[in-house]
Amino acid sequence: MPIRAISAGGFALLGLSVIASLFRPSRLRALATYCLALATTLFWWTTLTPPSQANWAPDVARQVTGELNGDQLTLTNVRNFDWQTPTEATERWETRSYDLADLQGVDLFMSYWAGPQMAHMIVSFDFADADPIAWSVEVRRQVGGGFSPIADLFKSNTLVIIAADERDVVGTRSNVRGEDVQLYRIDTTPEKARALLLKYVQASNRLAAQPHWYNSLLTNCTTVVLDMIRTIVNEVPLDWRVVANGYLPEYAYDRGVLDSRLTLTELRDRSHINAAAKAHGLTAGFSAAIRQDLPKP
Repeated sequence: MPIRAISAGGFALLGLSVIASLFRPSRLRALATYCLALATTLFWWTTLTPPSQANWAPDVARQVTGELNGDQLTLTNVRNFDWQTPTEATERWETRSYDLADLQGVDLFMSYWAGPQMAHMIVSFDFADADPIAWSVEVRRQVGGGFSPIADLFKSNTLVIIAADERDVVGTRSNVRGEDVQLYRIDTTPEKARALLLKYVQASNRLAAQPHWYNSLLTNCTTVVLDMIRTIVNEVPLDWRVVANGYLPEYAYDRGVLDSRLTLTELRDRSHINAAAKAHGLTAGFSAAIRQDLPKP
């Protein structure tokens, strides 16, 4: 990081010197020097590769992987942390098995952390005889690092896919961080739910084998999931609400995958789970408690 900062500072000084040189006879030489420096910088930037090993923050230290044998899906490195504060938790990584014959449906969590325009998207898969398993595409921060929408446009952090217990990945947002979390039941078939879940597993296995950069605009929690959904849905048109992803429930409603018996306003009002999550607490039965009385297509 210090090397990048020094390089950026030097490039900025070079740019200022070029601007000053525009008013001198040597301006063509200055412009040529700047263009050469720019080309060199761009070439260097394209050669940057994401690290596979680093001092990762504890909550993103492991990448989930999965193995399918018939209908039995085994996931390794499922996160099940007990969060005390937004930055402190009792760490627990688990291996869990799921019978895909018991897969019932898909739910969408939207966690609003910066007003109505921006939210974090979590997709959860519901089973008849097992707790739901939630999937979250996140920035793989290093210890002491953080998320920056601007910095993460320029190969600052890598990507990680987390599979977690809902008490962990949802509960930390609703009960600990105080984000506004909304839960929407998706209208789909078990067959399509299975296909989407296996896309998550395949993407996780690929990411474990070959790291990728996180990009705030092109490779984030929403765009990665929509790329998966395109493989099982005939048409998922691009929309401005994919960028301003806080409006994804409106997008999904227009696409006919949410409960159409209610207006979107009524559906939003009934989809807030914070009150139920805090009343129940981060204990056994959390997933059932936050779904009680939610409209289902």
